[in-house]
Amino acid sequence: MSADTTTTDSKMDTRDRGRILKILQSNWQAEMRGYFTYEALAKRETDPSRRAAFRTLASAEQRHAQLWADRIRALGGPDPVYRGPKTGEADTMANRVGGIGVALRRLSLDESRDIAMYAKQMKELGDAPSIHILEQTLEDERDHYRTLSGLIRNRRPLPQSSPEQAKEVLDEILAARDADHPKAAGWIGDAIYGINDGLGAIFGIVSGVSGATLGNSKFVIIAGMVGMIASALSMGSGAYLAAKSEREIYEAEFSREREAVEFNEAEAREVLSLSYQIRGLPPEEADRFVEHLSKDKAQFVRTLAQERLNTTEEGLRKPVTSAISGALSTAIGATIPVIPFFFLNGYPAVIVAAIVSLLAHFAVGAAKSLITIRSWWASGLEMTFVGAVEGVVTYFIGIAIGRISGAGV
Repeated sequence: MSADTTTTDSKMDTRDRGRILKILQSNWQAEMRGYFTYEALAKRETDPSRRAAFRTLASAEQRHAQLWADRIRALGGPDPVYRGPKTGEADTMANRVGGIGVALRRLSLDESRDIAMYAKQMKELGDAPSIHILEQTLEDERDHYRTLSGLIRNRRPLPQSSPEQAKEVLDEILAARDADHPKAAGWIGDAIYGINDGLGAIFGIVSGVSGATLGNSKFVIIAGMVGMIASALSMGSGAYLAAKSEREIYEAEFSREREAVEFNEAEAREVLSLSYQIRGLPPEEADRFVEHLSKDKAQFVRTLAQERLNTTEEGLRKPVTSAISGALSTAIGATIPVIPFFFLNGYPAVIVAAIVSLLAHFAVGAAKSLITIRSWWASGLEMTFVGAVEGVVTYFIGIAIGRISGAGV
C-alpha cells in the first residue's frame, strides 16, 4: 500500500468508512458466492473443456474476493466471513428444477447484475483504491458474461428451457428491477363511447326528472342541458388526463429502458430474449434476434419499451385530440334525449324522448360493432335493453321522488 493511500484512509470520515466497508463486504460475499458456485459446477461437469471453463471462472471470482478482503482490512474492517452455502447458487431449487441450461442463464444474469452494480459503484463509491479494484474486476466480469453466453450457445446437448421456465426467470428479473411498477392505462373514450356515455347518463336524468315533474319540459330541459355540459366537461377532461398520463408513463418507461440498456445491456438483452422464448421461440433463435436488434440501440430501447407496455409511441393518443373528441361526442349523445322537450310537453314529450333515446341506443350499440367482433344487431339490442332498463328504473324513481317532494303536483 502506498503512503498516499494510507494517508487518505486515515483522513476518511468515520461515516464514509462505515458506508464503504458495508459495500465492500457485500462485494466480497458476492464474489465468494460466485467462487463456490463455479467450483461446484466444475466438480459435477464431465466435459473437460467446460470443467476447465468453470475452474477459470471460479479462480477469477476468488481473486476478486481477495482484492476486496485486502481493501476491507486496509480500511480497518474485520476479516469477512462467508455466510452462504458451500455450493453457492449451484444447488438452489430453481437451478435444480431447470437443469444446467437454466442454471447457466441465471449465472449469466448474475454476472450482468454485477457489471451494473460495479459500474454504479464507480460513480458513487468515492474511494480511489476501491475504484481501482472495480476497474480491474469490471473487465473480468464482462469476460465472465461472454464465457457463460458461449457455454449457453455451444452446450451439446443443451436442454431447451420451456416457456414456463423462461417466464419464471423473466418475472424474477422484472420483479427485482421495478417492483409494483405501474402500467400505462388504455384510453377507449373515442367518439362512439363518448356518445354512449352522454346518451346513457342524460337519458337517465331526463327519465328521472320527467317522472318527478310529470314531463314538465322546463325542468327537463334545464336538468338535461346542465347534465350535458357537466358530462361533456367531465369526459373531455378525463380523456385529456388519461391520454396525457398514458404518454407520460410511456416516456418514463422508455427512459428507464434506455437507462437499463446503458448501464446493464446484458440484462436488457436477457429480458427481451426471455420475452420471445415465452411465446415459443427457441432460446438460440431468440438470442440471435435480440443480438440483431441490439445493433441499433434506439430500436433496441423502443422494442424493450413496447414489450413492457404493449404499445408504441405511435399508438399513443394525443391529449388535446382525445379531450375534444370525448367532450364533443358526449355532448352530442347527451343532447339527444333532451331534444323532444324543446317541442313537446308532458307525456307526449316523455314517450317521444324514450323512443328517440332507445333508437339512439340501438344505433350506438350497432356502431360499436365497428371496433368489436360482435354482430351489429346483437350489440345494438344489448345497448337498447340496457337503455330501456335504465330509463324505466330512473322514471319510476323520479315518480317516487316527485310524490315525496310534491314536485309533480
